[in-house]
Amino acid sequence: MKELLRSTDPTILAYASALLEGEDIDCFQMDVNMSVLEGGIGIFPRRLLVREDDFEAALRAMRDNDIPLGRD
Repeated sequence: MKELLRSTDPTILAYASALLEGEDIDCFQMDVNMSVLEGGIGIFPRRLLVREDDFEAALRAMRDNDIPLGRD
C-alpha cells in the first residue's frame, strides 16, 4: 500500500474515497481512530492508501478532480 492523500478534512477524504471507488480503485483510510487520542478535535491527519499498482491511476484521478493531496 502507498499513501495517496493526507488530510484533516473528513469531507475531502470521503470525496476522494468515493471517487476512487467509482474508478474501481481500492483504498483504505488509516488513522481513523486517532480521535481517541486527540479528543475528537481533528488535529491529526488521516491517510488514504491505495495499492502500489493503482497509485498512478489514483494520483491522476485526484489531480483531474482538483483534490489537494496534502502530503510532502
